[in-house]
Amino acid sequence: MTALTLSTSAAPGLRADAIVIGVAKGAKGPVVAPGAEAVDKAYDGKLAGVLETLGASGAEGELTKLPAPAGFKSALVIAVGLGTVPDDGTGYGAEALRRAAGVAARTLGGAKKAAFALPVEDAAAVGAIAEGVLLGAYSFDVYKDNGSTAKAKADKAPLAEATLLGGKPRDAAHKAALARATAVSEELNRARDLINTPPNDLTPAAFAAIAQRAAKEHGLKIQVLDDKALTKDGYGGILGVGSGSAATPRLVKLSYTSPGADKHLAFVGKGITYDSGGISLKPAGHNETMKCDMSGAAAVFAAVVSAARLGLEVNVTGWLALAENMPSGSAVRPGDVLRMYSGKTVEVLNTDAEGRLVLADALWAASAENPDAIVDVATLTGAMMLALGSRTFGIMANDDAFRSAIHEAAEEVGEPAWPMPLPEHLRKGMDSPTADIANMGERMGGGLVAGLFLREFVGEGITWAHLDIAGPAFNEGGAFGYTPKGGTGSAVRTLVRLAELTAEGDLG
Repeated sequence: MTALTLSTSAAPGLRADAIVIGVAKGAKGPVVAPGAEAVDKAYDGKLAGVLETLGASGAEGELTKLPAPAGFKSALVIAVGLGTVPDDGTGYGAEALRRAAGVAARTLGGAKKAAFALPVEDAAAVGAIAEGVLLGAYSFDVYKDNGSTAKAKADKAPLAEATLLGGKPRDAAHKAALARATAVSEELNRARDLINTPPNDLTPAAFAAIAQRAAKEHGLKIQVLDDKALTKDGYGGILGVGSGSAATPRLVKLSYTSPGADKHLAFVGKGITYDSGGISLKPAGHNETMKCDMSGAAAVFAAVVSAARLGLEVNVTGWLALAENMPSGSAVRPGDVLRMYSGKTVEVLNTDAEGRLVLADALWAASAENPDAIVDVATLTGAMMLALGSRTFGIMANDDAFRSAIHEAAEEVGEPAWPMPLPEHLRKGMDSPTADIANMGERMGGGLVAGLFLREFVGEGITWAHLDIAGPAFNEGGAFGYTPKGGTGSAVRTLVRLAELTAEGDLG
């Protein structure tokens, strides 16, 4: 992980491989952003013109390299686009800073040290830049041979150290912002690692073992139910989904308790460590990235550990519903009926609609503790990707105000999300002549149907929301901003922000 420091030093005298500055898109050309005054002065106040000559416009994500001026102890200046110059006097938003820092950090792979001279107006800006650096510098190369020489390995290593210029090392708010960004980013990157780990190594048992080690490290309580315990207690959904695999399922309960806290949040994560579709086998071309089907559980895991590391005054319980969905002679079949942990029966019409089955059991278990609110997170439906694309997750809830609060929290932390309805007329499509409910309904609006199914397993009177992160959980395209190719850690920051708001008394 990249080491972060705050400094009020001037850019020219700082020893670093590169100085990162911001450039914005103005009405008449690029504009050098605040924070880079010393660099601009070294170019005789003509840095904007030099950048324009090199083709820079200040557009978001744009990156321009140029030699550092004479007298600088850094050899390189990197100008990164912040987007359009703010015209309302509010300064550059947190997400613009986060993305700019992320682009630069990705580009600086192999560098030992970089100084970030981006606009720092307050502690929030410090936190945003720090997050961008730590998330942008992420890499996953555990399974790669990075070269036989030390130099080859160093060239592919993430940026080793970043100094945030304008950040005050003795300012309590700045230090707190840096500490928060570090804790959340480290746990989000751990979620990315889990998502990127091949399914032959990340089985349900292996995931549970990782959670046990984290619980010991951070003083969390943990309970792991294996297949025998799940059978004894009647978790028919989790057992049914995992019945076709030699890797037996697990239900992990991870609990953070804050002394004196009077609010309790429960987070429930779908943890299908590999999803073949089961007997309803996925078509060719749809299996290769199905290691990411445990992204919801990874997000919940990271959020609970983050809450502990931040010492939030709220109790947070994470439920990781872990199973591998495989076809075999022992696998659940279309037409089978499962008796769920709640006692309800479910007719399985499609074994590839398995996420809702494991979540249903975990939601009922979470409801038994009567938390103030439950939020489940899942890569649940391809229908949500069709509706919202690959960068936005959907939010459904049984309470409109809660859904709006989650949407606002997601937007605040830079995770694109959109509120979705739960139309009552779609519920009838899941009526079954054999069981209490079927796991499939109408094809149109499939993402909403899945949300309606989950609602059936939430305890009466409990506020609940469902985040379908099928689109943004795994980036199959090129890296952008602070988002890498592969696992993204989607929803981690939203869950952490919800916990913070609850602790602060600003969320109901």
